Amino acid sequence: MAKKGKKGAKNEFTEEGIKILSVNRQARYNYIVEESLECGIELQGTEVKSLRLGKFSFSDSYAIVKNLELWLIQLHITPYDHGNIHNHEPDRNRKLLAHKQEIKRLSRKIDEKGMALVPLKVYLKNSKIKVELGICKGKNVQDKRNTIRDRDERRAVEREFRQRF
Repeated sequence: MAKKGKKGAKNEFTEEGIKILSVNRQARYNYIVEESLECGIELQGTEVKSLRLGKFSFSDSYAIVKNLELWLIQLHITPYDHGNIHNHEPDRNRKLLAHKQEIKRLSRKIDEKGMALVPLKVYLKNSKIKVELGICKGKNVQDKRNTIRDRDERRAVEREFRQRF
């Protein structure tokens, strides 16, 4: 059952038992997301506590397929403040958990079309930490300008609509 609290509260779960820890907004700005995939992530000790506190950074992180395994590269998880000498290494590569068939399909798509695997979201789902990977294609400068223009137009329409009613 989902926890209830104030609207917009940071610790709020949805009805499906999902709590979003962080969204990679920069990825949606820099890439066109063709498809997304939910993966588990293999973590050590205090990494879970740091992730739950939101002490991690997406900057320049990506995923690769190596030996039919998915690896998340450059995801920085800050060491847990109350940890001991057995705290985790912040910038290590982390294995992502997905079915072999999905990994093979991802590998084919990436090799054929020159796509990239970029983490879009990190969230808790039924107390398990999940990563949403996007199969992405890079945007050029004009696409980014179009995205900004569309967003501004949408905001203006919403603002006008609210003023009328």
